[in-house]
Amino acid sequence: MSEAPHGALIKTPGQLIAAVIAGFAVPIVIIILLAVYVNNTPRTGAGTDMFSDASVAARIAPVAQVDIRDANAPRVFKTGEQVYKAVCSTCHAAGTAGAPKFGDAGSWAPRVAEGYDTLLHNALNGKGAMPARGGTSPDDYSDFEIGRAIVYMANGSGGKLEEPKQPAPGAAATAAAPAAPASGAQGDSQAAAAVAALASVPQTAAAPAAGAQSADASQAGKALYTQVCQACHAAGVLNAPKFGDKAAWAERLKEPMDTVYGYALKGKGAMPPKGGSNASDADVKAAVDYMVSAAK
Repeated sequence: MSEAPHGALIKTPGQLIAAVIAGFAVPIVIIILLAVYVNNTPRTGAGTDMFSDASVAARIAPVAQVDIRDANAPRVFKTGEQVYKAVCSTCHAAGTAGAPKFGDAGSWAPRVAEGYDTLLHNALNGKGAMPARGGTSPDDYSDFEIGRAIVYMANGSGGKLEEPKQPAPGAAATAAAPAAPASGAQGDSQAAAAVAALASVPQTAAAPAAGAQSADASQAGKALYTQVCQACHAAGVLNAPKFGDKAAWAERLKEPMDTVYGYALKGKGAMPPKGGSNASDADVKAAVDYMVSAAK
C-alpha cells in the first residue's frame, strides 16, 4: 500500500511572498520587543542606585542633628533600663576598667551594702575610672534618671533597692548630689572638685574666640563629643585631658586655640586625626570648644 503524496504548503506566488516577508518581519518584531523589555526593566546592579534620592540624602546628611525640644512640654523621664543601655552598658556590660559587671552579684554586693545614697553620689561625681554622670551632662540625664539606672543595675545583680521617687511636676529633676561618706580634707576636696566640674558644664558651649557660638554649632560639638571624643576624654584614657578637668586643660590652653584645633584635626600622640572620625573640620572645632568650655 503506497503513501499518499504530500502537497506543497506554498502553492502560489503570493503565498511565497507572504512567507518570505513573515520570515523577516517576525524575528525583527521579537527583537524590538526584547529590546523594549530590557530597556524598561529596573536595574539593581551594584552602583546603579547611587544617584537615587535616598542614596544622595544619606551621603549629604550632617554628622549631627539638632534636637529641638519644647521647654514647656512635660518631662518624660527615661527608665533605668534605657539609661543603662544608652550610657552605663559601655563599661558595666563587660566589667571594663574595674566596673562591677551587670548581673555579677558578687561584685555588686559590697556596693549595694553601702546604700543607695553612696551609689548615687559615686555615679554623679565619678569614682576611679568612672567619669561623673558616666560622661554625660545634667541636660542629658537628670539625677532621678541616673538613680533609676543605679537601681536597675543593682537589683539586676542581686540587690533589693527601692526605686527613687519621681520628682513632682515642675520640680527640679536634677538635685544636688548626696553627701559623700568620705572623711577628712581629702573627701571634702573631692566633693568640691566634683561639684565645680558639674557646675562648669555649660548649657550652650561658647567658643573661646570672639563671638558667640551658634546653637547649631554647639549642638554639633556636643553630639560629636558624645559619639567620639568621650571614649577617651570622659575617663582620661591614654593621657587625654579629662572632660571638666580644669588643671589638665589649663596646660593645653596655654597654647593658642588654633594650635589646639590643629592637634584635634591632625592628631597628637595616641590621638588620631579627628579622633578617628570623618567629621567635618567645623564639627571637630565645635567639639573642642564644648570640652574647653566645660573646663573653664
